[in-house]
Parts: sequence; structure tokens; C-alpha cells
Amino acid sequence: MCGIAGFFNPNMDYTKEKGRWIPILNHMNQVQKHRGPDGSGVYLSPCCGFAHVRLKIIDLYTGEQPMTKRMGDSECSIVFNGEIYNMKELKEELTEEGAVFKTASDTEVILEGYMMHGTEFIKKLNGIFAVALWDASLSKLLLFRDRLGVKPLFYTKYNDTFLFASEIKGLFAYPGVKPVLDRSGLCEVFALGPAKTYGKGVFKDIFEVLPGHLITMDRFSCQDEAYWSLKSRPHEDSMEETIEKTAWLLEDSVKKQMLSDIPISAFLSGGIDSSLVTAICAKELKKQGKKLRTYSFDFTDNQKYFQSNAFQPSQDRPFAEQMVSHCGTDHRFLECGNAEQLKCLYQAVDARDLPCMADVESSMLYFCSKVVRHNKVTLTGECADEIFGGYPWFHSKTAFETDAFPWSFDMAPRQALLDPALIEDLHMEEYAHAAYEKTIHETPLLQEDTPKEKRRREIAYLNLRWFMVTLLDRMDRTSMYNGLEARVPFADHRIVEYVFNVPWQMKCPDGIVKGLLRHAGSNLLPKEILWRKKSPYPKTYDPSYEKLLAQQLRETLASPSSPIRTFLDAKKVKAFLNSPSDYGKPWYGQLMAGPQMIAYMLQVNYWLKKYHVQII
Repeated sequence: MCGIAGFFNPNMDYTKEKGRWIPILNHMNQVQKHRGPDGSGVYLSPCCGFAHVRLKIIDLYTGEQPMTKRMGDSECSIVFNGEIYNMKELKEELTEEGAVFKTASDTEVILEGYMMHGTEFIKKLNGIFAVALWDASLSKLLLFRDRLGVKPLFYTKYNDTFLFASEIKGLFAYPGVKPVLDRSGLCEVFALGPAKTYGKGVFKDIFEVLPGHLITMDRFSCQDEAYWSLKSRPHEDSMEETIEKTAWLLEDSVKKQMLSDIPISAFLSGGIDSSLVTAICAKELKKQGKKLRTYSFDFTDNQKYFQSNAFQPSQDRPFAEQMVSHCGTDHRFLECGNAEQLKCLYQAVDARDLPCMADVESSMLYFCSKVVRHNKVTLTGECADEIFGGYPWFHSKTAFETDAFPWSFDMAPRQALLDPALIEDLHMEEYAHAAYEKTIHETPLLQEDTPKEKRRREIAYLNLRWFMVTLLDRMDRTSMYNGLEARVPFADHRIVEYVFNVPWQMKCPDGIVKGLLRHAGSNLLPKEILWRKKSPYPKTYDPSYEKLLAQQLRETLASPSSPIRTFLDAKKVKAFLNSPSDYGKPWYGQLMAGPQMIAYMLQVNYWLKKYHVQII
């Protein structure tokens, strides 16, 4: 894993002023150094500059970036963030075609593949990636991103210069690019946050390369095209065949993502998703005489304050302990206290460059900081719920009948603290509904879908385009902020393509949530784990944490220098803080309820202040 950045201007010759431009590339590297603490490099051509920071996972001794190759009259350079899990197969194919490799890196595989086959080679990549490639012979810059958006890539245009970076902070490292927020950006924060519209960077004129897209730029044009999109197809496999293929796809994905030249680990909550990933990893490593290291997370004294509810029916630890015994892993239980969680609340904003999922994100950032002391690569169970229909809204009558995002369909909780004038000015409901409708119209449907099946597809597609991406962003930023590479085997595009088209009665046989996945994992897990009722990522139930948040918000509102004061209604906030919070009715997803609303507003305030955001 790495961080990339750079600039392109066809009317410039950067090589004439290296003393001016190389320090800018170095600065773009420096602000993203957490993504690649093991090395850095820059590249400068007449009209293009690349910057790269490296986290060494594969090919520890060669494979430095930026990388340049020559083939006849052609010359291409590349910076790449991610991993190509089928690099060995691709390398063998290219070698048979005459390619000669100087490194053992997947970076060179991408570069060689492009030089031999052009942009069609992108479609062969199985992995997570954000790539910038400069084709000097054609004077073209190419940016492309993995199919599901696991790895980030932002861009903007400043005067006549095109800029790109793994994180938004990399763009702000370029002289003159400023953080500006307009009415649309405020709607992103207050009407959609912690989600954001795909393709947007929230800040004015900052965008994100869409998942599965390729942007090509030269002196005359800029083209943005999809090299991959999700398609609806008739499902012709029997239930037995569907279970068998799902099991094979998952196992193959996990095995591919174990690719590493350093020891790997896994997050293990005791839920079915992380348990399946752990079981496959542990089995493979056992064949090599190795033991898998696993980690699970909870909050200090959570067993004392835990309240079972529809969203979190049980605690994880007993199930994690059972899985540790079952798989024989080297396990560590990690805990986060109130003080650490509050401190990381603001570091999570630094990592994301935006207000985010409050303590759901800050706690993950803290846990990643502990994991990286022992392992630099980990596999997670993220994305299974979006793909296999695990969330409550896949089964909710309300979600089927409400024309809105199913994880955040009620705008009232979001507006509970906001100034009435702001609410009136922003038209939050209209903004959110327009974003929702855009995705609904993009949903790939089959002509023979019944109205009910059509709605199921819409809900599934909404989850893949919105909710899953929010969690993938959370995983990327919290892990990479600490120099930890987190992999997501369920986000293999082959799994998504297949399961998206599996009929609901197969995904959820006999009404069993994620029944297909459970049947597919029947030979891997104990029955207690296999049929356990879903319980999401943990959150703290300690009332003293909410008191800390409330006190911080009171102090924030009392300070004249707090930018959040412009957006909040002091009387509404006071009433909210004096009333008991409802943990059972989240305003976003399954976990973000009253305490997380307070924390989110604190993050917004910190973000506006730290980034010196200009509101227009």
C-alpha cells in the first residue's frame, strides 16, 4: 500500500525549474507519509510530475516508485497504490508474450501490461488499486481506480493544472489550492454525512475518480469512461451450485489476498464474516507450518454497560474466543477507553479529511494503531453485509416502502441541532432525495424483475454505491493513517458480480439472514458461529463517554472562535444535551445514535477550524 500524488499541465515544462517543482512533489509526499512510511520518490517530466510514498508489503527490496519502463520508442511511468492479487498469473502470461521483468513487484506488472496491451489490460486486474500512469510517447496521463472503490483517488484543477492525490490533503499541499465549502458541500456534510456522493470530494471543485473508471487526459481533451460496471443477469445455477460457487469464490479471494512478503493477520470479531476469513487464512497458513495472528476489538468495561437491542443483540467476545480455539490462532483482545476514543475522534478527521463516522471511526483508528505494532497487513470481513443482504433494511417493510436511503431515511434527527435558518436555506431533504434518485435510476435491472425483486435490487445497489463505500473509506483511512494495510476479500468484484444476481430466496433461504453465506461456510465454522444472529461492529455503552462528549460540545459552543456555532441552534443543543440519548434509533446506519450525533458535530467543528475551511 502507498500514497500517490502528482500534477499535469501540457503547457508547462517542469524540468526547466526542478528546484521549484520537486519540493512541491516532496511536500505532497510528506502530507501523505502515513500511507507509506517505508520510502518515497518523485518523478518529473516536461509536463507531468509524480510523487509516491511506499508501504513495503510485496517485493521489499526492489519495486521502488515512481517506476519508468522503456519498450522500443515507448516510455511510460507509473505511481500505484494498492495490491494486484492475480499478479503471478498476469506476470506468467506477460512473460510468455515476451515481457522481461526487473522486479518482483505488481507495479511493474501493471506497467508492462499497459505497454503491451493498452488500457484493455486494466480489465484483467484483480485487486485494489488507484493508479496514475504517464504515457510519454502519447503525452497522455491516465488515472484509474479499482472496481469497487477500495483505494481512494481525488483530483482537482487549479488554473490550467490538473492535480491528483490519494487523499484530499495531498491536493491542499499544492500552492494555491484552498479548502472551500459551498452550499452543495454543506448539504454533503449535514444531509448525507458521514456518507458522501460518489465522485465528489465535498470541498468545492474537488472530485474523486469513480470506482471502475478510467480518466485519460492529453493536451486536447479529458475523457472519463467506465471500464467496468455491475450488470444484472439471469441466475441459472441451482441452490446447490450457488452454494458451491459462492464457497469457491470466497476461498479463492481470501487465498489470493494472502499474497504478502511479510506476515499477515486478520480481524476476528466472532461474527460469521470475519470468522470465515479467519478460518480460511488459518487453514492455509497451517499447511505452511505457520500460525495466524488475529485481533478483536471492544471497549473498556463494555460488558458492564452493554444493552442488548435489535441492532446489537449480543457481545462478540465469547464467540471470538470460540473461533480462536477452533482455528488455533495467536489472538489479542484489544480495548479502547473513553480518553483514547475522544482523542482519536479528531485524529479520525485528520485521516479522512472530512467529518466521519464519529466513534465508529475513531475507535477503529485507535485499534489499527495497536495492530500495526505487530502486523502491517490484515484481512477483514468488511462488505459481506452489503453483498449478502445482512443489514436490517434488506428485510424491512419500511425500507421497501420509503423512497429514501434505507440507512438514513429520516431527516429529522439530522436537523435536531441545526439552526432553522440553515435548514431552510440548504433544502437538505431535496438534496438527499436527488442523490438517492440518481442512484436508483442507475440501478441495473432485469426486465423480468417483479416489483419486489426490482426494489431488492435497488436496495442492494444503493448499499454497494453508498453504504459499503463509506465503510471502505473508513477502513482505508483508519488503517493507512497508521501504516497498516487492510484487505477486504469480500470486495472481490467476482463475488459482487455473482451474488448481486443471486435471487433473494437463495441469498436468504427460509428467511435466514445471509443464509447463502452461512451454507457456503458450513464446512469451515462451528455451528454456534455459523448460525449466530448478526451483531455489528461494537460501540461503547459507557454513559460517561456521552458525558465527555456533551461537556466538549458545551465548551465548544461557549467559545466565540468555534465555527460550528454558525450552524447550530444553541437552545436546541442545550435541550438535546439535557435529555437522555436514545441508543436504539440510529440516525445513520446501525450504530450512530444520540452520542454519535454529538461527536459528529464536534468533528465538524474541528474540521472547519483545522482545515481553515472557507464557506461561500
